[in-house]
Amino acid sequence: MESFGGPTMGSTYSIKYVRHAGDADSAQVRSEVEGILAEVDQQLSTYRNDSDIERFNALPANSCQTMPASVLELIRVGELLSAQSEGSYDLTVEPLMNLWGFGPQGREEKVPDAAALVEVMQRVGRQHLRINGDQLCKDAAVEVDFNSIAAGYAVDTIAARLDAMGIHDYLAEATGELKAKGKKLDGSPWRIALEEPRDDQQIAERIIDVDGYGVSTSGDYRNYFLQDGRRYSHTFDARTGAPVLHDLASVTVIHPSALMADGLSTLLLILGPERAMDYAEKHDIGAFLVIRADTGFVIRTSPAFERLSGKKTD
Repeated sequence: MESFGGPTMGSTYSIKYVRHAGDADSAQVRSEVEGILAEVDQQLSTYRNDSDIERFNALPANSCQTMPASVLELIRVGELLSAQSEGSYDLTVEPLMNLWGFGPQGREEKVPDAAALVEVMQRVGRQHLRINGDQLCKDAAVEVDFNSIAAGYAVDTIAARLDAMGIHDYLAEATGELKAKGKKLDGSPWRIALEEPRDDQQIAERIIDVDGYGVSTSGDYRNYFLQDGRRYSHTFDARTGAPVLHDLASVTVIHPSALMADGLSTLLLILGPERAMDYAEKHDIGAFLVIRADTGFVIRTSPAFERLSGKKTD
C-alpha cells in the first residue's frame, strides 16, 4: 500500500493506493496529483488574488474574461444545481459570505443591517452570468465562489488520472471530499466513517463500503456563530441572502461523481430536512441526513443511500 498527502486549498489531501508490478513509482504519482491540485488552486481559489476566478471577480459589471474549459464546466454545473433548487443554491454567494463574515474578505461574523443586505443582493444571482464561447461574462458585479464544488472536481480529476496511469485500487481525498475504487491490499473494501454530530461532543459513526463512488459531507456544525440566541451557519440560501435556519445539521451524499456529491451535499443542506429528502428521492440521490431534534439527532437515509452504501455497521 502506498500513501502520501499534504496541504491543499486551505486544508489537506491524502492519497492511498495499491501499487502493482509495473505501476508508476510513488514519486511520479505524487507529482501528477500535486500538479492537478496546483492547477485547480490556480483556477478556482478565492483566497489568492491571481487565480482565474478571483481575477474575474475583481472585474466590474458588463465584463468578460477568457476562462479554462474546466471553469466553464463548473459554471454549467452550478447553473444546473441552481435551477434544480429553484435558486437556493448559487455560485455567486461570495459577497453574502463576506457580508456575514464567513468569506475571504469577511471582517466580523454578525447579522448585517437590512440596507447592506439589499445592496449586496443586487450582486448575487446566476442570471447575471453567461458563457460566450470560451469567455465568462457578467452584467452585474457578481463574484463566483466554487468552494462548494472545487474539491469534488479536484478529486474526480485525480481519480481519472490514477485510472489513466493504470491504478485501479485507490482512495483519493481532498479537504474531506473523496472517491474510492477497487479494494485495499488485503482485498477488503475501502470503508468510510460518517460522522454523526452529537451535542455532548461524542461522535458516533456509520461505516460504509465504497467502490467507484464519490462521498461528500456538508454540515453547519463547524463554521457558525450565535447572535441573540440564534445559530447562523456558513450555508446560505441565495434566495433570501441569509444563512439557513432549519434543523438539518449535515448531509452526506454518495454519487458516481465526487463533483456532483460535493455540490449536492451543499444543495441538500440548503434545502432543509423535508425538501432535501424529497429532492433525494425524486432524483435517486444517495443521501444521509443528520437532523437536530429535541432529544438529540435523528438520522434519515434515502433509498439510494441504502442501496449504494454496501455493508453498514452502526
